[in-house]
Amino acid sequence: MNRITISAIILLTLFAFKTEAQLKTLSGAQISTEKLDQFLAKQMDSLGIPGLSFALINNGKVVYHRAIGVSNMETKEKVNDQSIFEAASLSKTLFAYFVLKQVDQHKLDLDTPLYRYLPYPDIAKDERYKLITARMVLAHTSGFPNWRHSDQRDVSLYKYGELFLKFTPGTQFAYSGEGYYYLAQVIARLNKLTIITLDPLFQKEVSKPLKLKSAWFSGNKNITQHKVKGHMNGKPFDKAWPTSFPEQDSTWFEAAGGLHTEALNFSTFLIALMDGKGLSKNMINEMFKEQVQLDKNSPHFLYNGDTAWGLGIAIKPTKYGVIYEHGGNNGDFQSGFKINKTNHNGYVLFSNCDQGRTLNTNIGNLLSQ
Repeated sequence: MNRITISAIILLTLFAFKTEAQLKTLSGAQISTEKLDQFLAKQMDSLGIPGLSFALINNGKVVYHRAIGVSNMETKEKVNDQSIFEAASLSKTLFAYFVLKQVDQHKLDLDTPLYRYLPYPDIAKDERYKLITARMVLAHTSGFPNWRHSDQRDVSLYKYGELFLKFTPGTQFAYSGEGYYYLAQVIARLNKLTIITLDPLFQKEVSKPLKLKSAWFSGNKNITQHKVKGHMNGKPFDKAWPTSFPEQDSTWFEAAGGLHTEALNFSTFLIALMDGKGLSKNMINEMFKEQVQLDKNSPHFLYNGDTAWGLGIAIKPTKYGVIYEHGGNNGDFQSGFKINKTNHNGYVLFSNCDQGRTLNTNIGNLLSQ
């Protein structure tokens, strides 16, 4: 073997080592590509996760990406880079960004009661709803239940499917998709649109500027062609579209949980968010600022360690910096992300089954070391 060949081998070895060493956790500690590959493979096997779209962000760039597994456990069709997943409640963070763009454009004020833009007949019998603002909705202090058809209600006051308030708006924290539904209708009204015609505006004002090639809140041919199959209890689950209302279908702009995307595109958004791209400095500060502190009995504190909520995002202090995060659960699709603004590290994952929350917890623990 000549000197040139030996030198080439040494350089390739050094390059490979350098590539692995560049992967970092949320805290900034090193983790190798091989270890992360092995971890994901073992987790998918032990948890029975069919498909996964995952991306790791280091210093504001995607340094590791995997689209692996199968779209459907019965057909064995492979997941690929074009595969589309339901983002579930990760939708809320991207929608919050969209809302704050409306504030920057002076179409909406964070603290103006929403009824002044659009009265809401669904809750009109409770005058307290007139206190609700966009800030309250995005910080989950509106008083609305998560969903009117599934949350416990006072049966002596409200019929099944009737919207209600759990408390006076602005006084407590209660996670709510209903608030996002109302706010989406307000945004549509302010732009002379409807819940069915709102997504093109989102594409124009958010997707196109941020170069999100695959991120939609309403159904289209791209989703139909590339969407993976959701799974429950290890089997494909027949659900046409994530819905929270009996009359809802894929034409609705579903702000709370209808986003369809994958890890590379959502990472692009997260990087833009950490960079403060597309929003005024004031709106970025509002998004990441503590809007409400969480009670220590809150499931978000007990399960995730979140101590506060910003606008569309949860806040978790750690010894190596503040982590901003959100999880998603549509049942047969579960997801999660975490970002560290201090070092611009983070990750996002999308899974097509009911074990994605456990995977998110386990990956979060690994990448928090």
